[in-house]
Amino acid sequence: MSERWTITKMLSWSEDFLRERGSQSPRLDAELLLSDVLKLSKLALYTEFDRPLMGDELASYKALLIRRANHEPVAYILGSRGFHSIELQVRPGVLVPRPETEHLVDLALQFLGRPDAPAGAIVDVGTGTGAIALAIAAGSEATRTIYATDLSDVAIACARDNVQALQCTERVEVFQGDLLEPLRTYAPFAVVVSNPPYVRRDVIASLSPTVRDHEPHLALDGGDDGMDVIEKLVAQCEGRLVAGGLFALELGDREQGQLLVNLLTSQGFEEAKFQPIGPGPTGLVSAFRPR
Repeated sequence: MSERWTITKMLSWSEDFLRERGSQSPRLDAELLLSDVLKLSKLALYTEFDRPLMGDELASYKALLIRRANHEPVAYILGSRGFHSIELQVRPGVLVPRPETEHLVDLALQFLGRPDAPAGAIVDVGTGTGAIALAIAAGSEATRTIYATDLSDVAIACARDNVQALQCTERVEVFQGDLLEPLRTYAPFAVVVSNPPYVRRDVIASLSPTVRDHEPHLALDGGDDGMDVIEKLVAQCEGRLVAGGLFALELGDREQGQLLVNLLTSQGFEEAKFQPIGPGPTGLVSAFRPR
């Protein structure tokens, strides 16, 4: 008689299997993949824990499990990723949205909710899937225009598909080009936010295989000190932010944060500060144009 694989037994076995192959979140990975195959919510996996998997379900799940064991990101396997309050299409060649970046969205939304927030559009630089731009659109009651830029052909196509899928075509416009270059003829902005490439080049080889071998280095490589793209973006902001406007970025660690704080202060920004995110080194830097 063939072995009876229930949901709970399969999750337990898969967790061990993925952990042995280097997954940093083996239980969550197994839950997400099995939920997709069975078309069940994560909660239903536990309320139907004794349900046996059929032969075709086992085959489908095994195929996904092998892909994850080979370090392919779960978001690429499933074709989607939850971010902030929205669900995004994700595909190979585009950076997978991270929970850390949700803090950048929250920072922008808090600023936009202030009664003294200046008028003007919002720009998400290096938009990838469109995550930051679309999460701000979903979380803000204000009808500000949101521009999203990226250099990558794949990212631009993915972002535009997400704009369509989330019915944000009247609020979010996607442009291809380097940082703020595609918006040279547009009016000054109230907010410029970005999750730019900030990984130091000599660190990339030591990243997890999931990131190093699958996600686009264009969205990761920030040069020798991780600051190449960031410094270029600061320079492009000259004359582009309105008085009182917000400039906010995600960075890799406190050292980079201090470098950016010093740069912004030297460029006349006010209240430049680094804010760590959670227990890891990642943080945010925010600053304002003088009023």
